[in-house]
Amino acid sequence: MGIPAKDALVALAKRIAQNFKLDPTLVCAVVEQESAWNPFAVRYEPKFMTDYVGPLYVNNRINATEAYTRSMSWGLMQVMGQVAREKGVTLKFLPGLCDPEAGLSIGCRKLADCLELAKGDVKKALQSYNGGGDPDYADEVMARQATYK
Repeated sequence: MGIPAKDALVALAKRIAQNFKLDPTLVCAVVEQESAWNPFAVRYEPKFMTDYVGPLYVNNRINATEAYTRSMSWGLMQVMGQVAREKGVTLKFLPGLCDPEAGLSIGCRKLADCLELAKGDVKKALQSYNGGGDPDYADEVMARQATYK
């Protein structure tokens, strides 16, 4: 299976952003920052496993495969598997978040929730979206927006 053309992914991202009443340039900038438009981008986050997912596994609430996949960020918007589950994703296998439409939809839902919690403050919402670990994240994303106007 090949990676869809970037132009097609940008168009899809803009359409899904509008469905969530998000600025399409912001969503595209997040995608560029998070995955460089690679829908198959995956990253394991060991600290996330330890801090958030590990207790579910240790207490036999989920199996090892589910624990590890919840501790990975998936797809275009690099949504953590655990966050996807918390947002109601019922895919049997979390690698399904690498499907561009699925990944963009859950990523936009998460971003919309972050904006709501931040009362529309884009910078605070972006820091929340990223987990707050990189103080430059919001500025880096916002600098990419002009590319998608």
